[in-house]
Amino acid sequence: MKKELVIVLDFGGQYNQLVARRVRECNVYCEIYSYKTDLEKIKAMNPKGIILTGGPNSCYEEGAPTYSKELFELGIPVLGLCYGAQLMMHVLGGKVEKADAREYGKTEVIVDKKESKIFEGVSEKTICWMSHFDYISKVAPGFEITSHTDNCPCASCENTEAGLYAIQFHPEVLHTQEGTKMLYNFVRGVCGCSGDWRMDSFVDEQIKAIREKVGDGKVLCALSGGVDSSVAAVLLSKAIGNQLTCVFVDHGLLRKNEGDEVEAVFGPEGPYELNFIRVNAQERYYNKLAGVVEPEAKRKIIGEEFIRVFEEEAKKIGAVDFLVQGTIYPDVVESGLGGESAVIKSHHNVGGLPDHVDFKEIIEPLRDLFKDEVRKAGLELGIPENLVFRQPFPGPGLGIRIIGEVTADKVRIVQDADAIYREEVAKAGLDRSIGQYFAALTNMRSVGVMGDERTYDYAIALRAVNTIDFMTAEAAEIPYEVLNKTMSRIINEVRGVNRVMYDLTSKPPGTIEFE
Repeated sequence: MKKELVIVLDFGGQYNQLVARRVRECNVYCEIYSYKTDLEKIKAMNPKGIILTGGPNSCYEEGAPTYSKELFELGIPVLGLCYGAQLMMHVLGGKVEKADAREYGKTEVIVDKKESKIFEGVSEKTICWMSHFDYISKVAPGFEITSHTDNCPCASCENTEAGLYAIQFHPEVLHTQEGTKMLYNFVRGVCGCSGDWRMDSFVDEQIKAIREKVGDGKVLCALSGGVDSSVAAVLLSKAIGNQLTCVFVDHGLLRKNEGDEVEAVFGPEGPYELNFIRVNAQERYYNKLAGVVEPEAKRKIIGEEFIRVFEEEAKKIGAVDFLVQGTIYPDVVESGLGGESAVIKSHHNVGGLPDHVDFKEIIEPLRDLFKDEVRKAGLELGIPENLVFRQPFPGPGLGIRIIGEVTADKVRIVQDADAIYREEVAKAGLDRSIGQYFAALTNMRSVGVMGDERTYDYAIALRAVNTIDFMTAEAAEIPYEVLNKTMSRIINEVRGVNRVMYDLTSKPPGTIEFE
């Protein structure tokens, strides 16, 4: 499955994960590594191709991220993107200078070399996404310019004999209209990858590998009901059946009816062969959270209490051989274990293990997959679509969608409001096109009039964003009639709410979640 590998060398660009995802969309397996990765390690991996990402630096400045000339002499095709393109020119004898004006946004690129393998099937004039202060003023010896823009004399260049290609713009972002085609041309045309990275083969091989690894051992899984842990649990169930025990901690901060929905799928009446334990710990959590208003304090309490509950259940089960985690590839990269971009989060799936669970080894069956690939694996496994395409949900649950103190009544309010919102978005056919959407309970109360009476109730904030990588996001443009219907239903059906607002804040400066 991984015989054909393309490596992405990360120079600190914000789109590093996106490059790898686009390559995988071409059915070619791809992994991200830091630009500091040793050349001998790269050679040992025997990649079919190497892609250099963008980055925030100027390649000619002292201390800027770089790589040795030997990388370009391995006989392995290399594609440089933005900073990666400039670095390739700089290292190989070209010249990179600061541009008179920054080129940013959608830009028309004119293809000068139509027979270039990179531009096979690409329009002569194509819209691409530019983002650079520097430009290639002189290409390195052996290279020829293959495209340009009005402001950029070298939008791309190549040395076909050496298998080296440089692109000044970002083909990986959706704003570049034919970018996926260009990346396909590189990994399938230039690198000669056959495209054998597919979800059906991934699932079959993972099941086989899990069986071989586990043997007759016992396996324990913390099941949250989210997409990642659910797909991991089903994968294990298909492989080893009732050797797997899943512990589902219902902390009372799930979406409306979600605990029962998880039990219906994974419990004794569900279709999967496994041991299912549901722990109803709602009151325990509400008591711990009483009087706590600071967001990080709430997160810490919820996270620590989950580990304590899980440990208590694990002790009842006794020693197990393996502990399952729903780690996915962005968790690995964002935890600083697979790339050069800044550490974004210390993810609970990469390092935050329970202290007192008696196990020998960790199994992370989804560690190589992006979220969209996890969903594809879920469909291959026959998991119901409503679970596979469930909205992203934070580990602390509704605890961070309730501003201020968490109480059972506030949980009821936000559960009911959120259920109405999701129902109306789905009715409008928008549920698959919006990146993430949910209702949050503000800590603001205001005067209203309902019937002939004055009220003094809470305000609900509706949130919906579109995003590629969840690192940046823009507010989604939901039709007014959908928002109006949602507002009307929430105020009429949810006791304790008399005002509904729509949050237009982008990320940055805001976050997607509220706390």
